Amino acid sequence: MRLKTIIFLASLTLMFDATATGIISAETTLTYQMPPDEIAALIDAPRTPYASISPDNQWLLLIGIPNYPSIEEVAQPEERLAGLRINPRTNGSSRNYYRNSLTLLKISDQSQQKITGLPENPKLQTFKWSPDSRYVAFTRTSSEAVELWLAEVATSTARRLSTLRLNDAAYGDAFYWLSDSRTLVCRALPEKRQEKPQAPQVPVGPIVQENTGKKAPARTYADLLKNPHDEDLFEYYLTAQVATVDVEGTVNRLGDPALIITAEPSPDGNYFLVETIHRPFSYLVPAYRFPKTIEIWDRSGRVVRQIDDLPLAEEIPIGRGAARRGARRVEWRADVPATVVWAEAQDGGDPKTEAKIRDHLYALKAPFDGDPVLLAALGLRYGGVDWGTGEVALVYDWWWSTRQSRMWRIQPDHPEKVPHLIYDRSFEDRYTDPGDPMKAYTPSGTRTLILLDDGKTIFMAGDGHSPEGKRPFMDQFDLESGKSTRLWRSEAPFYEYGIRLIDPEERLLLTGREAVEQPRNYFVRDLDDSTLTQLTDFPHPTPQLKDVRKELIQYQRADSVNLSATLYLPPGYTPEQGPLPVLVWAYPEEFKSADAAGQITDSPYQFDRVGWWTPLLWLVHGYAVLDDPSLPIIGEGDAEPNDTYVEQLVAGAQVAVDEIVRRGVADADRIAIGGHSYGAFMTANLLAHSDLFRAGIARTGAYNRTLTPFGFQAEERTLWEARDTYIKMSPFMYADHINEPLLLIHGDADNNAGTFPMQSERMYEALKGLGKTARLVMLPHESHSYRARESIMHMAWEMTRWLDTYVKNAPPRHK
Repeated sequence: MRLKTIIFLASLTLMFDATATGIISAETTLTYQMPPDEIAALIDAPRTPYASISPDNQWLLLIGIPNYPSIEEVAQPEERLAGLRINPRTNGSSRNYYRNSLTLLKISDQSQQKITGLPENPKLQTFKWSPDSRYVAFTRTSSEAVELWLAEVATSTARRLSTLRLNDAAYGDAFYWLSDSRTLVCRALPEKRQEKPQAPQVPVGPIVQENTGKKAPARTYADLLKNPHDEDLFEYYLTAQVATVDVEGTVNRLGDPALIITAEPSPDGNYFLVETIHRPFSYLVPAYRFPKTIEIWDRSGRVVRQIDDLPLAEEIPIGRGAARRGARRVEWRADVPATVVWAEAQDGGDPKTEAKIRDHLYALKAPFDGDPVLLAALGLRYGGVDWGTGEVALVYDWWWSTRQSRMWRIQPDHPEKVPHLIYDRSFEDRYTDPGDPMKAYTPSGTRTLILLDDGKTIFMAGDGHSPEGKRPFMDQFDLESGKSTRLWRSEAPFYEYGIRLIDPEERLLLTGREAVEQPRNYFVRDLDDSTLTQLTDFPHPTPQLKDVRKELIQYQRADSVNLSATLYLPPGYTPEQGPLPVLVWAYPEEFKSADAAGQITDSPYQFDRVGWWTPLLWLVHGYAVLDDPSLPIIGEGDAEPNDTYVEQLVAGAQVAVDEIVRRGVADADRIAIGGHSYGAFMTANLLAHSDLFRAGIARTGAYNRTLTPFGFQAEERTLWEARDTYIKMSPFMYADHINEPLLLIHGDADNNAGTFPMQSERMYEALKGLGKTARLVMLPHESHSYRARESIMHMAWEMTRWLDTYVKNAPPRHK
């Protein structure tokens, strides 16, 4: 395949030649184009490494991030089966984001040592420390396999562990450490693999699906199985065998090959929790809803206990509180040697069913020959558990329609005792969020709560949303009273957040710290005297943006809802230069509370990381940017937010435009609106229902809600329950009202539920048929997010040409 793969672009009017501004007509063929040099330089800017801290809190593993892959790499062969995308050459995921370098940093003296022994330009993933912090295991993807590698801290060298090939096609991790820090358990390809099934040259009959009256609503999933050959391929690629491999490379295979999804070791390393998919498969839902058995194996591969055999889950109701019947969220209890825990819905998994108890939480300890013990009966949907000791565990339940979230203290060794309610709050209310409990590693490699005062007190860390913006914090939290004592809070002009309490007794906190002109670096903060020890000194990756002016602005909607946005002005801008062309980039969000909708969720002090997704690229091309203006869609009480979606959307956009015009930084006649995914949907709606903007850019969106009839985004009603709302919200139905130029960009391999490429194709066809100014760009091999450097550069070229033609250099509108 040539590096510059041909891309097809279609347009009705004002189509641009690749090298000139002349007009060409009808469909045209272009090779990939480059944006202006200043924008390309931002896209190609080096990426700041991120860190993984060792369980003993002595080391940081600095993980390097390469630049974007080439289209040649992204266009490699791919099987799309049951919601999975598989590289047939490696039997791994075909849509990975790889890392390319590893460096060890010793926290005590900040010395660094690059890990050697890696091949050139390695494709690395899934980094896991051994419980004793002596090793880091990770995968390396070669041209033909996903390999298991090991880095030794003492020698700073890496090597491949045996010739074992991992099966990394399924969801879930392909390997885990055992508690002995010498052994890993893996999902490996079978030693003797069957031949790949070949597609039949002649069909043996039609493909038939039939329903006999059962309700089986489903989102519009991508990449589903379509025929018996797909089923055979799915079985071929997912067939794996459990294997252990020690740090010397000795392999021991366990059990028979099967469609194994996970094999997770118990904290004591004596058992494995194994999940296996089996037939019958489905053409309606992805693999994670296929039938599966959940079993406990011993170290020899013998099945000790079957927890459940779940049937095909095609009939899960639509809704964020919906759940699969049977055992779900099955996991090991982190604070004891071998106890398995799971939840089971008591309402059939249907949030519309009235029920006093929604979920049961069960536990079963080794040797797994008794009956499970009921740990908690929850009135809302189970949301997880943080383990501490036999006297303290924190259980969470939640409910979407009310935005309710609760934390309970239970005593897992005394399940007969009544749970203690610690808080009951709205998860929409960010200002009162108490944060999340901080944990520490156990010798077995699990993580448990850091407990003080005989289990009465924990540490909590949170984002610290406030009227001044996000100010992360760490508190001491009393589990009996529910009261917090503030230990530390991020202070201007920095944005600093806690990562791990590396010494609870000395109160030493590992933090990430950044500022508007300083990228994230790592520090150790002494919470008692506020001293800081800097561990890393990563440079500014995009110094050309250092002089950008960033301001968190606030204003109010006509109905008194408080709104905010982040305003960016180009480097060197002064008021004397007058109003600028502006790119507004947004993403609406639903709320049940007007007060919560008005809360500030950004920070004026965060460093802005520049990537393909950000509108900040155009700051170096003469534009101001209004990023993430809050566009809340509110439905208080029994009101449904989307019933007034259009009205609230336009009202929010109107005051955002008014505010930047009032400030004198925006030319009201030169403002563009844009967004990605649900933001693209928003963009088309704003062009259809207002005249606030000169042009729009809609990337990878959906425009006809009748094509997503069983719900979308936060909408839980079906098309047939809210027909008028679905139609009113669909800009496709109002394409005749769009009078401004609209650029549509979409990855032709989009696998996001609801945003099939057909959505952009049909929207373009409607605009073309109505004589509107529009352009459709389909990016080959790209999914919901774009990956290839050529695709990203071309996207930026398209957006720049569109903005320059229809916004920056557009003639005044006729009033």
